[in-house]
Amino acid sequence: MAHGDITHIDIPVADMERAKAFYSSVFGWQIAAPPGFEDYPMWQAPNEISGGGLAPRSPDFQQPRSYVEVDSIDDAIAAAIDGGGQLAMPRAQISPTSWWAAVTDPDGNVIGLYEGSTEVS
Repeated sequence: MAHGDITHIDIPVADMERAKAFYSSVFGWQIAAPPGFEDYPMWQAPNEISGGGLAPRSPDFQQPRSYVEVDSIDDAIAAAIDGGGQLAMPRAQISPTSWWAAVTDPDGNVIGLYEGSTEVS
C-alpha cells in the first residue's frame, strides 16, 4: 500500500455474533479474529484486497470508519488540522511496526490514519 490508499474499514456493531453471521452470509466475507485481537474479528472480502474489522459500537464509534495509509501519522494530523480538521483520536500503537489515529475533516467526518507495516521483522 502507498500513502493515500484506503487500507481498512471498521464497522461498528452492537451484536458481534449477529454481525459476523450477517456479513458472512450476505457478502461471503471470511471473518476471523487474529491472535492477540480475539475481541476484534477481521473481515476479508473475496477479492482479498478489501478488509477491515468488526468493532463494538460505542458513543464515539457510530458509523463505519475508513483508514487511509499515510507515510507519517504526525504529518497527516498536522496537515488535517492546518486544513480545518481536528484530531479525533491521538496516535496509538497497534503492533511494534504499526500505529493508528483519527482526524475529522472540516465537515466532521472521522477518517482513520494508518502508518506502518504488518510484516514481522
